[in-house]
Amino acid sequence: MSSSSGRVPLAPGFANGGVSHWYRGTGRPEPGPRLPGPRAADVCVVGAGYTGLWTAYYLKRARPDLRVVVLEREFAGFGASGRNGGWVLGEIAGSRERYAARHGRFAAVALQHAMFDAVDEVVRVAADEGIDADLVKSGVLHVARNPAQRARLAAMVAEARDWGWTEEDLVPLPAAERDERLRVAGATGAAWSPHCARVQPAKLVQGLAAAVRGLGVDVHERTPVVRINPRRGAVPAAAVTPYGTVTADYVLRATEGFTAGVGGHHRDWLPMNSSMIVTTPLPAAVWDAIGWRRRELFGDLAHYYMYAQRTADDRIAFGGRGRPYRYGSRVDDGGRTQPATVAALWSVLAAMFPAAAEHGRVAHAWSGVLGVPRDWCSTVVVDHAAGLGYAGGYTGHGVATSNLAGRTLRDLVLREDTELTALPWVDRRVRRWEPEPLRWLGVHAMYALYRAADARESATSSARTSPLARLADAITGH
Repeated sequence: MSSSSGRVPLAPGFANGGVSHWYRGTGRPEPGPRLPGPRAADVCVVGAGYTGLWTAYYLKRARPDLRVVVLEREFAGFGASGRNGGWVLGEIAGSRERYAARHGRFAAVALQHAMFDAVDEVVRVAADEGIDADLVKSGVLHVARNPAQRARLAAMVAEARDWGWTEEDLVPLPAAERDERLRVAGATGAAWSPHCARVQPAKLVQGLAAAVRGLGVDVHERTPVVRINPRRGAVPAAAVTPYGTVTADYVLRATEGFTAGVGGHHRDWLPMNSSMIVTTPLPAAVWDAIGWRRRELFGDLAHYYMYAQRTADDRIAFGGRGRPYRYGSRVDDGGRTQPATVAALWSVLAAMFPAAAEHGRVAHAWSGVLGVPRDWCSTVVVDHAAGLGYAGGYTGHGVATSNLAGRTLRDLVLREDTELTALPWVDRRVRRWEPEPLRWLGVHAMYALYRAADARESATSSARTSPLARLADAITGH
């Protein structure tokens, strides 16, 4: 493979798409049985990713007698839940300032602490259910690589302090400790937070699906939902499929980046594309040069940011934005990634880790979509009158956030007033995305400006964030 970004060394057996690398070790699941015909349930969940499965799990744990049905178009974990970077990250999926503006500062802080707790809850349930998902709670390293990024890193720490984060939540690292943990070429600063765990995404979602089935939940795969109907008088809410209709007291939509494909929801959330590559297993000499012994998650402070993990079998899984959005909210279901995107990701990985570039090859590349609301803030909603609910819009922070969403949907459906139902993302509703071509133009302009801003910041010694990045934020309300 070659491109303008340079030649990419591909491993024998290199794969592009096929959902993700995470299924190469476990094997791509064979979809289970379709919905056999009309069904009546207490709760019908649309989507068998993390959000849908966590919701079903907690509902059945709380009320074993509930009839819970999950409908999935492909197989459990086909979407972002089986393709993500494996960050169980305890940060708010949205803007704490926006949540605070509507509900007050105390509510936003409560949401942040609920997210911290969600990381431990994922780890706890995996242990209790015997789910071996390569979970390691090693925290996350934020690394700056030029003066502007270093200034943003300092501002991030200062803002966190202002919102009540202590040094136990986020701490700047002196250069010696930074390099002892992870040696990134060109690093100018770093901070570490304990509120993150590494996970093998497919193992987690498949283990969760097995746990849900073990509790008596009916999971019907290869069953696309074409329409969701609200309750009308004595007629219950319903999820309509080609194989029958499921009626229920509540129908809960958990479709995240695939929401645009559900009838009537085309402009609710924008399906943003993210891409990943993974290297071949790297030899001990490379890890001696890099460090990374504690297996922290790792990201940078660029506008066009990257994210990475050291996998359980000693590869580097490395992600970032490729082709960020396809016209008309179309979704590349197979996860195939453009060669130029693979080359761009390899170029960044090689610049950060020269030793890995010297000894490693790209074994797999894939892409997936995440859901982005118009205000970039995630939400959980249950409308009791209509019998409908939904959760999502995680903007790339869904592994831990989906767990909190599942527990919150449980409490809302059961009409229990709890600390979770009082959180400021509950019942948050925002306007829809603009129609095409404005949607496509806005997203692509945003990322073109981010790329240009990163290039300018890397080429100068200025500590000021490029005005181009601020313009990009203004265009899309990021």
